[in-house]
Amino acid sequence: MLSTAMGIAAWGLITGVAMGNSGLPMPLMLMMSLLVFAGSAQLATLPLLMSGAPVLVVWATALCVNLRFVIFSAQWRPYLVVLGRKKRLALSYLMADLNYVLFMRRFPEPKPAPEQLPYLLGGATINWLSWQVPSIIGLVFADSVPAHWGIGFAGTLALLGVGLSLVSDRYTAVAGLVAGCAAVAAYALPLKLNILVAIAAAVAMGVLMDHAAPRKAALATPAEPRR
Repeated sequence: MLSTAMGIAAWGLITGVAMGNSGLPMPLMLMMSLLVFAGSAQLATLPLLMSGAPVLVVWATALCVNLRFVIFSAQWRPYLVVLGRKKRLALSYLMADLNYVLFMRRFPEPKPAPEQLPYLLGGATINWLSWQVPSIIGLVFADSVPAHWGIGFAGTLALLGVGLSLVSDRYTAVAGLVAGCAAVAAYALPLKLNILVAIAAAVAMGVLMDHAAPRKAALATPAEPRR
């Protein structure tokens, strides 16, 4: 998780600066950063809050952007079901995209193990601090950050570096490429639904490759000679 902390910190700083320049009251922005803890949802709903959009539209936008966590939760269930509902609800606040990716790579077998909870909590704590501290700094010093620094583009590059560092084999490369193409193709969809389309496309491609791999391996194995 430490290897991705710099990218998360850059994205948190950008989100903090964007919120700081939104004109919303400082207590409300701090509460949003600490309680919502979802960068993409925060950035998607900021323009709606600034324009005075109805609360239902704001809630619907945040819900659509974060629908991907339904998929993540379904994947996490075989590992965490033994913890009980209260602990799982508490963990849900700390869960993030990179926690999911790193956890699944570390524990590919969908079954509980004693070392999973410490691993999850350690990564989630690093992720939370890497996000909240720079985000609050961005909130407080938003007026001191010149617009010509191009900090938004720097954040995009940081996230791109984080994403590429997670590509470990041909399967993750193909799934990432499919997700990128789907996100661009569905960009015109409202409420940032292109994010959900990209995730669904990547998951579908991953499942397809996962089912195709054993069949190819079986075909490649030479049959035993008859006696």
